[in-house]
Amino acid sequence: MANITAQMVKELRDMTGAGMMDCKSALGEADGDMNAAVDWLRAKGLAKAAKKAGRVAAEGLVGVSTGPNSGAIVEVNSETDFVARNDEFKDFVTRSAALGLKVEGQIDALLAHPFEDGGASVSDTLTALIAKIGENMAVRRVTALSVDKGAVATYIHNAAGPELGKIGVLVALSSEADPAALTALGKQIAMHVAAANPIALSADHVPADVVARERAIYAEQARESGKPENIIEKMVDGRMKKFFAESVLLEQVFVMDGETPVGKVVERVAGEVGAPIEVTGFVRFAVGEGVDRPPGGDFADEVKAMAGH
Repeated sequence: MANITAQMVKELRDMTGAGMMDCKSALGEADGDMNAAVDWLRAKGLAKAAKKAGRVAAEGLVGVSTGPNSGAIVEVNSETDFVARNDEFKDFVTRSAALGLKVEGQIDALLAHPFEDGGASVSDTLTALIAKIGENMAVRRVTALSVDKGAVATYIHNAAGPELGKIGVLVALSSEADPAALTALGKQIAMHVAAANPIALSADHVPADVVARERAIYAEQARESGKPENIIEKMVDGRMKKFFAESVLLEQVFVMDGETPVGKVVERVAGEVGAPIEVTGFVRFAVGEGVDRPPGGDFADEVKAMAGH
């Protein structure tokens, strides 16, 4: 019997739009033959969904769900915003986000998990929804955050329903402080993340290759000015300090007041509640992220307006 690899399953899924477990079963039945596996899926009545798979699904919704000291976020895509307003689609996203908590943010586990107790998997349920509605859809990504003590706060921008919208954010705060105070702070930080889109939590969390690339660019720019190497190094250090201030969460200027670094805001609230607070992580999902879209307005101003600032 052929060895069915994860890459083979992914390839068949990309070709057909069928569920992950269906693709694995099809490849098993076809002894690894891709064309025979496609025919097997068609024979099982999945052809209608498969025909939709080549169409770009860049619309959709982000859903969030929270539990004790934890939160999950999921992005489910559709071809059109019209489908994203469909109640069945919204229900699918809402329930998928809740299941995202159960599977601790693991995409494969989510797709394989029963959508309802004893029922079809999330993947199979989505395939049936594709066939019913007539558009390609996909569970694009899911992740979760948790803390031993503290809170995981959420924020949804452009809400389409409870815990559903076009941009979703999770922020994890570790602390012995009152969870209500932590959640209030966490939501404000989450709103900031939605607007400012930081690339990392702190300078130490920025990938080494990103730091190296930025330093190389700044060094080349400095050399073009004809400065000596010892001066260039100081210039690059100064540019990197500015880069981190603009790019990492704890050093960014808080969108809500326009003057205080986020890290200082956390320190101030920690003093007010009488307990240390640590931001241990954040996640930001925007629908269709990575797909070319027409530019919008000033998003930071929009978030501040919604927050009443």
